[in-house]
Amino acid sequence: MAYRILRTAKALEKCIQSSYSRSSGSPVNLNNDLLRNPTFERFLASWRMFSEQKPPPEGFGKYAKGKENKDVPKKEEDTSKAPKEDKSDWNFGMFANTAKTGGKGPGGGSGRPIGGEGGGDKEKWMLFGAIGTVAFIGALAYMEMGYKEIGWKEFVTGYLNRHLVEKLEVVNKKWVRVKLLPGNSQDSSGVLWFNIGSVDSFERNLENAQAELGIEPVHYVPVIYKNEMEASSLTGLLPTLLIIGFLIFMMRRSAQMMGGPGGKKGGGLFGGVMNSTAKLINSNEIEVRFKDVAGCEEAKIEIMEFVNFLKNPQQYIDLGAKIPKGAMLTGPPGTGKTLLAKATAGEANVPFITVSGSEFLEMFVGVGPSRVRDMFAMARKQAPCILFIDEIDAVGRKRGGKSFGGHSEQENTLNQLLVEMDGFNTTTNVVVLAATNRVDILDKALLRPGRFDRQIFVPAPDIKGRASIFKVHLAGLKSNLDKNDLSRKMAALTPGFTGADIANVCNEAALIAARDSHDSIVLKHFEQAIERVIAGMEKKTNVLAPEEKKTVAHHEAGHAVAGWFLENADPLLKVSIIPRGKGLGYAQYLPKDQYLLSQEQLFDRMCMTLGGRVAEELFFKRITTGAQDDLKKVTDSAYAQIVRFGMNEKVGNVCFDTSQGDPMFTKPYSEETAQLIDNEVRALIKRAHVTTTELLTKHFDDVAKVAERLLKNEILSRDDMIELLGPRPFKEKSTYEEFVEGTGSFEEDTSLPEGLKNWNKEKEEKPKEKEDSDSGKPAAVA
Repeated sequence: MAYRILRTAKALEKCIQSSYSRSSGSPVNLNNDLLRNPTFERFLASWRMFSEQKPPPEGFGKYAKGKENKDVPKKEEDTSKAPKEDKSDWNFGMFANTAKTGGKGPGGGSGRPIGGEGGGDKEKWMLFGAIGTVAFIGALAYMEMGYKEIGWKEFVTGYLNRHLVEKLEVVNKKWVRVKLLPGNSQDSSGVLWFNIGSVDSFERNLENAQAELGIEPVHYVPVIYKNEMEASSLTGLLPTLLIIGFLIFMMRRSAQMMGGPGGKKGGGLFGGVMNSTAKLINSNEIEVRFKDVAGCEEAKIEIMEFVNFLKNPQQYIDLGAKIPKGAMLTGPPGTGKTLLAKATAGEANVPFITVSGSEFLEMFVGVGPSRVRDMFAMARKQAPCILFIDEIDAVGRKRGGKSFGGHSEQENTLNQLLVEMDGFNTTTNVVVLAATNRVDILDKALLRPGRFDRQIFVPAPDIKGRASIFKVHLAGLKSNLDKNDLSRKMAALTPGFTGADIANVCNEAALIAARDSHDSIVLKHFEQAIERVIAGMEKKTNVLAPEEKKTVAHHEAGHAVAGWFLENADPLLKVSIIPRGKGLGYAQYLPKDQYLLSQEQLFDRMCMTLGGRVAEELFFKRITTGAQDDLKKVTDSAYAQIVRFGMNEKVGNVCFDTSQGDPMFTKPYSEETAQLIDNEVRALIKRAHVTTTELLTKHFDDVAKVAERLLKNEILSRDDMIELLGPRPFKEKSTYEEFVEGTGSFEEDTSLPEGLKNWNKEKEEKPKEKEDSDSGKPAAVA
């Protein structure tokens, strides 16, 4: 192996020398010419610049021994400004500085060096290692380039016969290095060497050669045996070294991923898994403020009070009040629970720590309790602070239900959470907020006072709240309409919508306007967006057969006419036979925000829902599957009236709650009662069917006119219905002003209590007055 390396190096040297000679036309001394080579001179200049004692690059001041980096300005603490570009050229451009945080991407993150934290140090040692490896290989190649291989015959005739050999060195019993007498180096190629088969044959051949040359034994050439490290030996060890290095790298890498040295804090193979994944939120990264949260003023005031307590605790302590340990945000999905938490993180000038409930549950046993302990330890260090646990139902479910042996990981995590929350005292100033829309499945021990003292219910907004939410979302949309009037009109058209639904409507309106290449959003786009959210996507390509289209037209006409002439039915806004979503047609009504429904109102709604099926029976003497959804709604309403609302004389004033399980297996009543309930439900639906049949028979011609106009125009508005049927014979409300009449004001009350006027500002403590030395008694006047 050694002679192959030497042969290759020698050939490369001759090639370089010959090319250099042809270019210059004269013999070349490679060593002197290499020093005068411009490329080599630039490399030496760079190396000298790197080796000089000068101020270290930015971020490497800690490596400078005995000197302070006075030339390098200190890094500003304001993270909102982009850091200046690091123009230091210590790494010769080999490693890109990815730690610059000049701009943040959509996720708000920033780059980091290759080595992660402390990556500059790692890159520096990587560079030194690479330079050292190259230097070592270069030194080996340079040393072996000075060797010249000769044969045995050339050695005997050219050197031994001429008495030029001083001694012979047998290296590793494989090859012989020829040492010539001083001053007798006739070849500038370097040291001479030749291979031997074995030491015995070499000694025998050398002795015979010297005897044939007539050399006396006393003057025989001395032979020295040596053992030296060769490049071939290193090559043989290379596979073993690579395997060992790979194993060490993988072990260190896995240890870093699992939290070992160089990874997350905690150490050990599983140290990182056991640590909490809670994140400390920087308020500068959160763009949501309390002014962006509308429609839930009561819940917002409750949250503001927590922040005010942390900022100005003396205001409450003077009265003997204690800060609540925690608050549970509950309510339907989309009402703004997490948005309130985001606004709190953006507004509060105290640390805000957030974590998801699902992050406590992992495949390893004991991870959940360990993460809970680590999270609360972090919160205590950051106190005063706010700790927010989103979707706490993932870890706070009721215990003892389906756990085998009572030792499930979820139960252990919940137990640790209960202990940590109850372990707080009033001086820690750590507030725990949590959010869930499934408060019914939470453990009672978690909701008791001392842990979550307050339960803040965030309901769906009323009409005033919806108007406030529309104002927030309309502020960023391009429209020439009066946004105040538009928000009121849209609030009246969207009963039952949550904040998430309203945000979706505004975004859909902008998308529809962009799809139609409009410069601004008009009222038509908002109406189409509401239809898109309520009924689904319009299917213009869904072509119906003439018979099916006629059936759908009469079905929807039956709904419209029945609702028009029923007093307690909701006002009709629009009816269409254009397929949307899963339905072949739909009728849009305008229900009012009503929290109490009478038996008559529920019955009229059942009749209106059965209008489509009755119209099919009257006009076609047959029924279709198009009334499936209507029949389901009617059946659910009838069962709710009898089983839950106590609106049946025979069953009585009872409420059977079947929402906790499958009613087929967990009926909270006897079979006799179940049979009675079924009979009464059928009787109620039959009575509604008879009433609807009588109503549509009376207005048979009106149904025909509405169906004929639907077949012609496909969409009928409220004005078209008034033209066909005349004004509705009952008083109804349709505008925002009519809906809010008698409620005290047209806008949502957003005023703050007196103690929260400056809720996010620290108040100066008033100096206490000095007490009179006479126990506070007034001094006598002379």
